[in-house]
Amino acid sequence: MSDPTTQNTICLEEATIISQQSFPGDQYILRVHAPRSAARAIPGSFAHLACGPAIPMRRPLSIMRAHQRKGWLEFLYKPVGAGLEHLKKQTTGETLSLLGPIGNGFTPDPRRPNILAIGGGVGIPPMIFLAESLQNDNRFEVLVMMGSEVPFPFELSKAGISVSRVPPTASYGVTLLEEWGTPSRVASKAGYEGCFQGFVTELARIWLSKLSAQELQKVQLLGCGPTDMLKATTVLAKNFDLPCQLALEEYMACGVGGCAGCTVLLHTPQGPTMKRVCVDGPVFDAYQIY
Repeated sequence: MSDPTTQNTICLEEATIISQQSFPGDQYILRVHAPRSAARAIPGSFAHLACGPAIPMRRPLSIMRAHQRKGWLEFLYKPVGAGLEHLKKQTTGETLSLLGPIGNGFTPDPRRPNILAIGGGVGIPPMIFLAESLQNDNRFEVLVMMGSEVPFPFELSKAGISVSRVPPTASYGVTLLEEWGTPSRVASKAGYEGCFQGFVTELARIWLSKLSAQELQKVQLLGCGPTDMLKATTVLAKNFDLPCQLALEEYMACGVGGCAGCTVLLHTPQGPTMKRVCVDGPVFDAYQIY
């Protein structure tokens, strides 16, 4: 049985496509009008989308942005598999059955006011959502680092917000984040201009290694991305003795905790236990996962 406090927040609604933008690297940003879900979405939560009447299984997509007043949700995805291949062909005005928002999101600790948010590939969306949600929260300062091996599906520009202790090659940031007053830096091994040439976790390590012990006591890590990146982020957390929350991505069937097809092993003080990524997560304490 799913967590009733989580279950009560899940809405089933017909979402109308507002826009569908394509980007290099076979990437898409989908915006839909889904006011009930938009009103409840939090960074780290996701939606379960029906991609079309001929596609029996829904697809889970992390929420990248949500506008409560205008009632829209935004998703970034790469069409892997028949379901998302069908989704990318959907056009403005068409409707999709949407179940969401689902899951427990990030819970930043105010005792650690400096957030290093690390996103990789399709794990970037929750970091965008997090930065937007905290842009007016004076308790936190957020630094976003993103990594991708395909072109970033955002406008990048010469960073206007300075970040000390990052390599000079990491000179570009995400324009949208800059507009929100959130500093960001990007990393890639694909040789893109303005990017740190390496993994995003390597860029993060350089920045963290230059902080004093007193400065590190104010830092917390939040991350989402491929498994190898999440493992590397956890290593960073352990090396620098930092709290760390990770949003996992997992294949799932029902998305609401009934099928238990997305379980993950956690190592808790009470011993090993299995938790469902959909409703028990997708955000977990990194120290309990790896």
